Amino acid sequence: MSLTEYNQKRNFNSTVEPEGEIKKSTSELIFVVQKHAASHLHYDFRLEMDGVLKSWAVPKGPSMNPADKRLAIMVEDHPYTYKDFEGTIPEGNYGAGTVIVWDNGTYTLADYKNAGDLETKLKSDLQKGHLSFILNGKKLKGEFALVKLKKKEENTWLLIKSKDQYAGHKDILLQDKSVISNRIIESLKK
Repeated sequence: MSLTEYNQKRNFNSTVEPEGEIKKSTSELIFVVQKHAASHLHYDFRLEMDGVLKSWAVPKGPSMNPADKRLAIMVEDHPYTYKDFEGTIPEGNYGAGTVIVWDNGTYTLADYKNAGDLETKLKSDLQKGHLSFILNGKKLKGEFALVKLKKKEENTWLLIKSKDQYAGHKDILLQDKSVISNRIIESLKK
């Protein structure tokens, strides 16, 4: 995986975002969801895969309701160290705005059986355009799927909650505090 696009879009002399380097978890794979108040408020959904964070911008944010099919636009890979990034990206920089870590935790593939080939299975499922995974986060729990839309732009996907014991109709986005700093995005802007 490459972080070239990530690094090219950023001026690290003027942004506090981490520079792109390939790195992996020492045990379980991680996921992170960052609430990002840029030109439009959205949520960045990231899955660790092959030493980077595969990333999707989700304009309406994740939902625990299986009836909600959330648009997810695949964006450039982010470095593993981005998992803890909170702060304000200054005006004039790509993605200018405030970021908090809205949720984080670990994940595994829903249909994963063989401990020897997880990375191969992840890359294969991503290539096929259908990832089913189980999140064990502080807010998001249970099975979800990312499904690539056919006949649309190459980077257009849907993020969908599966029907399981964690599914429900409550708006999970009302839980608006960072899982790292316990702050809301508006207080971090100040």
